[in-house]
Amino acid sequence: MSASKPESNKKPPSSDALSVSNDKQPLSSKFSLLGSLPIRVVLIAPFVLQTLAAVGLVGYFSFRNGNEAVDDVATQLSQEIISRIEGQTKSLMVAAHNLNQVNANTLQSGLLNLEDTAQLQYYFWQQLQAFEVVGATYFTNPQGRFLGAERLAGGALLMLESSPTEAVLRGYLTNQIGQKGNQIYDKPGYDAQAQPGYDTAQQAEQPTWSEIYTDFKNNQLVITATQPVYDAENNALIGIVGSDFLFLHIHRFFQELQVGYTGLAFIVEPNGELVTASTSAPFFTKDQGVSRQINAVESKDETIQQLATIIEANLGFENIDNVFSSKIKLGQEPYYTRIAPLQDEHGLNWVLVVAFPESDFMSRIYANTRRTIVLCILTLIISVLTGLLLVRWICRPILHLCTAAEELSHKNLDKRVILNRRDEVGQLALSFNRMADHLQDSFETLEEKVKERTAKLASANNQITALNEQLKAENLRMGAELDIARQIQQMVLPREKELKNISGLEIAGFMEPADEVGGDYYDVLETDNVVTLTIGDVTGHGLESGLVMLMTQTAVRTLNEIREYDPIRFLDTLNRTIYQNVQRMESEKNLTLAVLNYAAGQMIISGQHEETLIVRANGMVERVDTVDLGFPIGLDDDIREFISHVAVEISPGDGIVLYTDGITEACNENHEQYGIERLCEIISQNWHDSAETIKSAIVTDLRRFIGNQKVFDDITLLVLKRELSLSPAAEHPVVQS
Repeated sequence: MSASKPESNKKPPSSDALSVSNDKQPLSSKFSLLGSLPIRVVLIAPFVLQTLAAVGLVGYFSFRNGNEAVDDVATQLSQEIISRIEGQTKSLMVAAHNLNQVNANTLQSGLLNLEDTAQLQYYFWQQLQAFEVVGATYFTNPQGRFLGAERLAGGALLMLESSPTEAVLRGYLTNQIGQKGNQIYDKPGYDAQAQPGYDTAQQAEQPTWSEIYTDFKNNQLVITATQPVYDAENNALIGIVGSDFLFLHIHRFFQELQVGYTGLAFIVEPNGELVTASTSAPFFTKDQGVSRQINAVESKDETIQQLATIIEANLGFENIDNVFSSKIKLGQEPYYTRIAPLQDEHGLNWVLVVAFPESDFMSRIYANTRRTIVLCILTLIISVLTGLLLVRWICRPILHLCTAAEELSHKNLDKRVILNRRDEVGQLALSFNRMADHLQDSFETLEEKVKERTAKLASANNQITALNEQLKAENLRMGAELDIARQIQQMVLPREKELKNISGLEIAGFMEPADEVGGDYYDVLETDNVVTLTIGDVTGHGLESGLVMLMTQTAVRTLNEIREYDPIRFLDTLNRTIYQNVQRMESEKNLTLAVLNYAAGQMIISGQHEETLIVRANGMVERVDTVDLGFPIGLDDDIREFISHVAVEISPGDGIVLYTDGITEACNENHEQYGIERLCEIISQNWHDSAETIKSAIVTDLRRFIGNQKVFDDITLLVLKRELSLSPAAEHPVVQS
């Protein structure tokens, strides 16, 4: 061990050295650090640094340029989608105003006689054939007269008319050549001048749009294009022509619209209520059976809800009169968003929003970045290997000299230095190559595993997403089918006006299905002064039971129209018809059915159902068991031998009550049934009132008894009461049994 030199041996700095600044050193001292490093490092470092710098700069500029390119593509895509939606929407909706202009020109020129109702209705009926996007077209004059034609959801066409003296809107089915057929509905208290768009068009004195509203005839959201029509000579107002635009066509276009890969588009009104959207989430709801628009901030689609909330808070839908483009962050995902007003010359004022996530485009940029990193690592490995080979080539003679010098220091002058492939440089190169090979093998194996796992996860996510979309579409389809079936079922029930037109009798009916579509059935028909009452209960409830109910109603109506009053032939023909249809459906549905024919104070009862309640004028109730009067309909192909009937005299003040087991078997929270005895008691207590009041008393008492308990079966009730003022002979002829 050598001893350190004492401090006294150190020489003081010279005056020349003191004159040099502290931040400057002699040139030889600047390279002292490099001189302490191994030559291998000095030679390899430039290759590594140059490779890292070059690849890093290429990756950075590639990523930045990719972002800029994505922004440009996103802007162009959003502009294209906005233009496409605006063009398609306006091209669809302008048809309603074009139809109004054609009708206005025809009326103004006098080609149509405004007093000829049949001619006007047939003209409007013809117009609907050419304009499929229009749901209804009509004309209203200043006196309140209304004439037009309407397209039903199933494709059938109606003729509409309303007189200001009656204030009732009537709808008539038409055949294929435009001939008016049966009346299918009427709406009392109808005021044509109070309909949406009438006052707006009259005040604007030009074509305009109404507000979006719910059409009472089909319970759908519509918007009406209206236009005033003036007399060519004195410029006096002739009336208002209007055409209802069907949102179905815009919604269908939006459902087929592709916004990027996973983007969306929607239209809102200035008040924030949705008009339509490209997502599967509904844009309207039903409030007490009436369709109502959904506010965008309350949408069930989370993306629409978040976008609408941000736009409303920062801009306000009512203030959007220019195009706005922005990148909005929803959670951790940025969305390219473009907001534009959707307006036309007729006062249309909507807001169109298009948005798609940044990941739709950046996924490829991120993939390119990952590839750049992998290439950078591979390039670095190749550079290091190349540097090692170069160092070996340069250092071989230097190592030879070092070895020779070491041998000379040991005075071994005869030793000859022989270079071989197993020296330090060779061993280092071999070790590095083995290490590099192992590293590369490990990296490639790991990368393949990551890709395989990513592919499996992506496949699983795609399958789950496809299944969810399929379930959503199926739920929407089934919901629409049930809603249509329920509407059709309600449409075939007897109307209050029909019941009031039956002289000498008070009749009140009630039916409430347990599900959207019920299996109960009742009907009241009058033919040649013979009143036919039918009531039935199809097994189960739902769409299939509702279909059997509709088939039964149609068959009963047909037999009644051909004046078939014989109980055996009536029920046998009806049973064979239903049985054959049920067999074709491969269904196990059947129903109990009672048929009652009334005329001149006599009631003929046939068919198997619940007990028929005969109520006398003093409130006394007589129960008629119908078990032996028939057999379930649709259960067997031949039931003639089981059919019988009984005749009951119905004096003035007497009547009958028909019901289904949904009333007598309804349970309260204590699992107690309502029962036939309680029903008879309520009938007896209220028999002095009208049939409508008796019906309401029964329903009210039943609801009070059930309370909060869920109703599991359809509820149907029919009350008939003979008036006191008419004699039997004055009412109806005798029915031959």
